[in-house]
Amino acid sequence: MDSTAPALNAVNAAELFDLPRPASECRIVVAMSGGVDSSVVAALAAQSGAEVIGITLQLYDYGAATGRKGACCAGDDIRDARQVADRLGIAHYVFDHESAFREDVVETFADEYLAGRTPIPCIRCNMGPKFTDLLRMARELGADCLATGHYVRRIGSGAGVELHRALDPARDQSYFLFATTSEQLDFLRFPLGGMPKQEVRRIAEEFGLVVAAKPDSQDICFVPDGDYAKIVKKMRPEAGRAGKIVHAETGEVLGDHPGIIHYTVGQRRGLEIGGLAEPVYVVELDAQSAEVRVGPKRMLAIGAARIVETNRIGPMPESGLTAKVRSLSKPVPVTVEGQLGNGAECTIRFAHPEFGVAPGQAAVIYCGERVVGGGWIEDTVPA
Repeated sequence: MDSTAPALNAVNAAELFDLPRPASECRIVVAMSGGVDSSVVAALAAQSGAEVIGITLQLYDYGAATGRKGACCAGDDIRDARQVADRLGIAHYVFDHESAFREDVVETFADEYLAGRTPIPCIRCNMGPKFTDLLRMARELGADCLATGHYVRRIGSGAGVELHRALDPARDQSYFLFATTSEQLDFLRFPLGGMPKQEVRRIAEEFGLVVAAKPDSQDICFVPDGDYAKIVKKMRPEAGRAGKIVHAETGEVLGDHPGIIHYTVGQRRGLEIGGLAEPVYVVELDAQSAEVRVGPKRMLAIGAARIVETNRIGPMPESGLTAKVRSLSKPVPVTVEGQLGNGAECTIRFAHPEFGVAPGQAAVIYCGERVVGGGWIEDTVPA
């Protein structure tokens, strides 16, 4: 780095990565998506005195993504990652991972919508390309750790390494990382988990990084214009099957719809149904009959949910558990029945009725700030 780089303390920078040896003897691989967060992680890693290698996975079509801002892992984002690496004087490699990403993430995304479920592709991406494939690459490169720009905290304790929510609740991404295994967590580092976003952008500006003012990603990365239904229909033409909107209590046909992929459980707007005594919401999607079933808000109240493909990180507390069933929701008190972890299924029971719980979403279990684990919501039980 040249003399314009900020005079950060190399020792403090090294502490962010919890290195096993002096930084000068270590190698850090950084997952560089082309955004400001991962770029600052690369800058901090370089400042620590360790050898740093940046890796970017090209996950979807480069040409279609060129010119888009605030995405990740394609198009201009790869160019931005390369410019940041050049600025920092670190090695940077790009690997074509498009076919694996399509199979593991995009195909699953389309199939889930086709089945009337609400998928979360960002979690599937973390489970596959990011924390499995990237981690393997980092080990093959002889790295001491793999660092990412996620806003979570990795905290060591007597019982082992734990995953905690970010210090800034508005930036916390722990919901998307519930499937991280204890073995992966040993190797991963999240140096931004204790920082507010404004501090991250300040560091980017001080380092003179081209991405300092780059917008955050808002939409699903492989959906260029936010129209996910168009992507699903392109991949699964049968997804455009029209059907009826039916009242879930009376069975009355209230209207027609252009395909269940346009709807999610809990949705109220866009139903285009008039003349009813009370507002109605989507309460169920039946893929087999192509029915969108609607009803009053009370029908959205859920008392329990069965979750599958569960993962547990660290010990399982006997009490004090909470759960999030949407990324932006607040954790609510729950009890867990059955075994959580090792891919087993279990049931979470809400202390109070929870609304808008949809199959396909993730249920993430917490104990205070610690992520205990979680799983995928398979089905629900009305309150």
